[in-house]
Formats: sequence, structure tokens, C-alpha cells
Amino acid sequence: MGQEAVIIPEKIFFKIGEVCNILDVQAHVLRYWETEFPMLSPQKNRSGQRTYRRRDVEMALRIKDLLYEDLYTIAGAKKRLQKEIKEGTKLKVVKTEKEAEKEKEELRVDDSIDTELLEIEDFELESDQPPLINEAADPELSKDRREALKSLASQLLELREMLKSDQTLKAEEHINKM
Repeated sequence: MGQEAVIIPEKIFFKIGEVCNILDVQAHVLRYWETEFPMLSPQKNRSGQRTYRRRDVEMALRIKDLLYEDLYTIAGAKKRLQKEIKEGTKLKVVKTEKEAEKEKEELRVDDSIDTELLEIEDFELESDQPPLINEAADPELSKDRREALKSLASQLLELREMLKSDQTLKAEEHINKM
């Protein structure tokens, strides 16, 4: 029943419409929650518009999770939130845009490493040495070798990227000299 972590944009203040889009609820639902949950209390600006801070958005996400995912009643969710606040537990795993982008990049690197590993694993040595990975012969050793290969592949990819960027810099320097 768990849902994917929500990405909160890196802003200081949010308008009610922005929070509604993040939570995927309508504004009247959010305003109702404000009346029922004292811990959800956005400030109002000079013109009377609600301005939510990041912790308000996180609180609203936790309320939504308790009500919609965990199927708590309003009273039950209120008690649960008060208990969580008293214990000082984190409300919900929420990522900033930068954290989400970094995670995507790490996944891309992992995918490319896995692709490189498949190519390495499929490669047969043309000498008398045994294959790099022989899981049937020694599963523990193959696990260690797999980790070593992953590390090696990661380092090789990093070197390749360094070489590419170095070649790009040299090409730019050559163009600038002309």
C-alpha cells in the first residue's frame, strides 16, 4: 500500500494551490484538515492568503498518508500525529528536487554499470584462465568477484567520463587557439 515518496520543490513558501497539487487533494480538503489538525497551521500573508512552509507541506503529506493509506479516522490520525510529534519521529520521507535528481543520476549510473557488467560477464577469456565468474563452482567467490567487477566497472566508467571531458577540454582549447 506504500506510495512513492513525494518531491517537494525547493521553495520557502507555497500557496494553497501549489500544496494541493503536491498532495493531489482539493483546496477545501486542505482547509478542512487545518480546522481538524492544530499541527497544520499555515501562516497568512498580508492579503490573507495561506502561505505554507515546507514543514506544513510535510505535515499535510503525513495527514494524507494516515487518512488515505493507513485508513485512520480523523480522531485516530490526530492522536497518531500527536504521538509522533511527542516522540520526535520523522513525519514522512520527502525528497527535495535536488535529492530526487541525484537519486535519478545514481540510478542511471547503476544501470550503466549493470550493462557494462553484463558485457564483462559475457566476455570469454581467450587464455587458459578460468572464466571470471563461475557461480556453480564457488558461489561465495563469485559474489566477491561480482562486487570486484562492479567496483572495477564503476572505476572504468568514471575514467572514461574523465577522458571524454579531458578530450572535450583539449578540443575547446584547440578551437580557441585558432
